[in-house]
Amino acid sequence: MVGSPARSVKAATTTSTPVEEEAAAGDGGGTKLSAWTSVRQERWEGELAVEGDLPLWLNGTYLRNGPGLWDAGDVAFHHLFDGYATLVRVSFSHGHATGAHRQIESDAYMAAKKHGRPVLREFSQCPEPGNLLDRVRDAVGLLSGAALTDNPNSTVLPLGDGRVMCLTETTKSSILIDPHTLDTVGKFEFTGKVGAMIQSAHPIVTEFEFLTLLPDLVRPGHLLVRMEAGSNERKVVGRVDCRGGPTPGWMHSFAVTEKYVVVPEMQLRYSSTSLLKSELAQFYAFHWLPASGSYMHVMCRSTGKTVASVEVPPFMAIHFINAYEEVGEEGQAAEVIVDCCEHYGDPAIIETLVLQGLRSFRGTDTLPDARVGRFRIPLDGSPSGELQTALDPEEHGRGIDMCNINRARLGKKYRYAYACGARRPCNFPNTLTKIDLVLRKAMSWHEEGALPSEPFFVARPGATDEDDGVVMSIVSAKDGGGFMVVLDAATFKEIARVRFPYGLPYGFHGCWIPAKN
Repeated sequence: MVGSPARSVKAATTTSTPVEEEAAAGDGGGTKLSAWTSVRQERWEGELAVEGDLPLWLNGTYLRNGPGLWDAGDVAFHHLFDGYATLVRVSFSHGHATGAHRQIESDAYMAAKKHGRPVLREFSQCPEPGNLLDRVRDAVGLLSGAALTDNPNSTVLPLGDGRVMCLTETTKSSILIDPHTLDTVGKFEFTGKVGAMIQSAHPIVTEFEFLTLLPDLVRPGHLLVRMEAGSNERKVVGRVDCRGGPTPGWMHSFAVTEKYVVVPEMQLRYSSTSLLKSELAQFYAFHWLPASGSYMHVMCRSTGKTVASVEVPPFMAIHFINAYEEVGEEGQAAEVIVDCCEHYGDPAIIETLVLQGLRSFRGTDTLPDARVGRFRIPLDGSPSGELQTALDPEEHGRGIDMCNINRARLGKKYRYAYACGARRPCNFPNTLTKIDLVLRKAMSWHEEGALPSEPFFVARPGATDEDDGVVMSIVSAKDGGGFMVVLDAATFKEIARVRFPYGLPYGFHGCWIPAKN
């Protein structure tokens, strides 16, 4: 076992802030959830105890990224999205498991360690300038993007050439890591003539290419860019102009089909003023502008041409699930179906993810209700599209987010999605949920007082059925401990647990790296 004391930006030993200690009271049932508390130490690795039977075919490494440190010196962060990135690894080999976690050594994290306070702007955190000179430096830094964070606390994904990248929504946050040691390798240096400060936190990555969207804050729109596997050069495929304004809609993620890229344009729009002045907008870096309208654009993946641009009902979606083409009577794509975790057009979901609220959660509805929203985008030139509810939201407790699918079905018609759902009487995502979009039903795994993070599907080698495999999730237990639960994806029954030595903070998104034969 290897460990170092929490050289957290806070102290050299593990301590709790008053608000974290209050969190131990949880929902009144004595819970000691680790989900909303900072990680105990900067790094750890060792053997993990296994309860139950791991499939012998499950050989490889699961990586999960997410915020894990919510304080810097005496400064306590405000929002879930602010935390410095903590990478977690669980490696499986013939029924055994080992694990590790480590802080990603971004410039933002290392500067906070050095100075004992945040230095770069995080999601809701605007460091206070000490004097007029600091204000001038901040203004110049924001204009150039230098003062924005490079804290890559959202996504981790393997590139087609074997490199592994962590990132969030600033381009400079694209950081390479070693998937075995969790060492920070260094910044991913994009080449080419494409310059942008902001990017999607969820690029589409296959063994052949890296597709992403870059918001244009000057001429409101989005650039579709491609990078071939093994290359660092981003090339522009096409551009779509926004139909509303004055800035692009926030686009944390987007969706693709086999032929198309779907570009969402929400009424929650970037605030250029907030970025330039280093001041918080209505929703941190965004404004909710109902009069600006909501739209969905469809671009050809190969040519970049916009083939559809439709107005849709107001929506609020952070995460898109999947998309596919629906074929008409003549055998041609007639419409594009796009599924997402949708909050009934309510941007309040952003404000409900503040840490104080999460830590004082008492088991009642705290978030806006959520559903599996299904867009139907016609490809015949029609001016408007539809937004439907894919299944009764009561099936998943009126709460849903952090969806995943069998990656073999990416961009194709699919049946199953795996998500964090809810169990009434609260709509907070406190279950793991399997959604059947054909039967319009759901089944769930739930443990009283526990909080699971994003479920991740791993297919059994040689599988042909869409749900032949396992679903895994890192869980914060009610007693303060932590474990990974492994479910049979078909039955959604628990088959094994992998115990961590202590509970870990809540994480966001993960990936799977198969073992080499």
